[in-house]
Amino acid sequence: MLFFTRVLLAVASLCLAAAVSSAETAPAAGAEAYLKGKPEDVRKWREMRFGLFIHWGPVSLKGTEIGWSRGGERRGTGGGKGPIPVEVYDNLYKEFNPTKFDAREWVAIAKAAGMKYLVFTTKHHDGFCEFDSSLTDYKIANSPFKRDVVKELAGACHEAGLALGWYYSPPDWHHPDYRTANHARYVEYLHGQLRELCTNYGKVDIIWFDGLGGSAKDWDAANLFKMLRELQPHIILNNRAGLPADWDTPEQTIGKFQTHRPWETCMTICQQWAWQPNDRMKSLKECIQTLVKCAGGDGNLLFNVGPMPTGEIEPRQVERLKEMGQWLAKNGASIYATNGGPFRPGAWGCSTYKDSTIYVHVLNWQGDSVTLPAIQKKIVSSSLLTGGAAQVKQSDEGIEISVPQADRPEIDTIVVLNLDGPAAEANPSKTASASLAKGKKATASNVFQKMADYLPDKALDDDEDTRWATDAGTHQAWLEVDLGQPAAIGQVMVKEYEKRVKKFELQYKDGDQWKTFLSGTTIGSNFTKTFDPVTAQVVRFNILEATEGPSIWEFQLYAPKK
Repeated sequence: MLFFTRVLLAVASLCLAAAVSSAETAPAAGAEAYLKGKPEDVRKWREMRFGLFIHWGPVSLKGTEIGWSRGGERRGTGGGKGPIPVEVYDNLYKEFNPTKFDAREWVAIAKAAGMKYLVFTTKHHDGFCEFDSSLTDYKIANSPFKRDVVKELAGACHEAGLALGWYYSPPDWHHPDYRTANHARYVEYLHGQLRELCTNYGKVDIIWFDGLGGSAKDWDAANLFKMLRELQPHIILNNRAGLPADWDTPEQTIGKFQTHRPWETCMTICQQWAWQPNDRMKSLKECIQTLVKCAGGDGNLLFNVGPMPTGEIEPRQVERLKEMGQWLAKNGASIYATNGGPFRPGAWGCSTYKDSTIYVHVLNWQGDSVTLPAIQKKIVSSSLLTGGAAQVKQSDEGIEISVPQADRPEIDTIVVLNLDGPAAEANPSKTASASLAKGKKATASNVFQKMADYLPDKALDDDEDTRWATDAGTHQAWLEVDLGQPAAIGQVMVKEYEKRVKKFELQYKDGDQWKTFLSGTTIGSNFTKTFDPVTAQVVRFNILEATEGPSIWEFQLYAPKK
């Protein structure tokens, strides 16, 4: 899997050796017509909203990360080696015999989770092929298991009506020609394998590339796309082969609110892409809220599991997926075939809509009610999809939603608003905010290259498309807000860019001293916390430890809950 760290992103700016450039081929006549998928096929995929990602291979015998734990040279990444010696890693397939693998069971698990499509790793950066390719001996057919996993999965997906996708890594640290004087020969191999994958296994709906920042010329992507769409006329392709293609792919983070172009968050159910014993698994709340936030931002969620060496998906992961399916069986109308919006996501949650119905997903109550901006449609009726009663007041100033405490599920309170016209035409005014910090004076210890786009006030503007950022290599920093006058504070919300913060504290100024009233470790994409109220005018978010220059989308403070 591609980890978008600064080191790997730098690969995109590296010049390939002259030998690599020899692999470049002029696009065939008419290739440009194949760079985008058919709008109807993209629309059908968007409406699915939820898919299963599967990272699996012989490395599961070691319980370490797929590809990245290989000790050999990582050509094209600028260095770095994994902990497993290459001679050990590259021979794990000789011991790989997952006799409990059952493609139908995997597909049944996906369907029980409410997933509508499946994407499987046919070849990762380590070069091992989970299909019976005629172009290599480094494949599942030469393991003790011998069976073609890709063939069996394709059959099971087709049988069950589950849309089918192949993950394929253009980088290949095992192949002798990759990024060498013979890279052109490797590109032929790459095209040949993708031809096999789109010829030998029936209908394929998705190709999920993972190109490590490589350019379109590195993979001869224009001609590759032409071939794939000729072989599979209804296929859609992601943006990791050097071309924009059909959708964006934020990784291990929830994508930003984006309605002009499709996107899909890829994220692990635990911490590692491949199976790891005793890996920390996300709670049901984390799982459901991640899915909801993706839909609310107008994106999909591709949720990853890593099967065990036996071929089975870990029982606790299966149980969590089934719990997600049970939730979707009751509330799926607010997720599937919806659009993100019309309200922009906020600390309170997000919204989805279909036709003349808006689903308001309240994920975080910050008081007795939620206030949303005014819309240009009339609310004719309201209800709670999750059960109970809601009070909805609409005025020219906004919409106020109140739900009794007893009718607020911990994970998601879904308020249904039925309008007198299309929700797409609701056109909300700028989102109201109860934050005490919004728009207040902000200062910071550091600003990325002193650029106006990353000033500290960007974290207080209630706009999740702007952020405060610090310089690369910064490991400690602070963001300070002056509320203008003393105010009672009892809640905080922080949305972090990537996951860089490892230790932090919240402080308020008392005379000439700073007093800490909250401390913690990781932040992530939506950190919310309620604490014993303090009264303060100047508050500091003090980052004590970060892996890289920290960056914050939003930092907001709220009055104590009543």
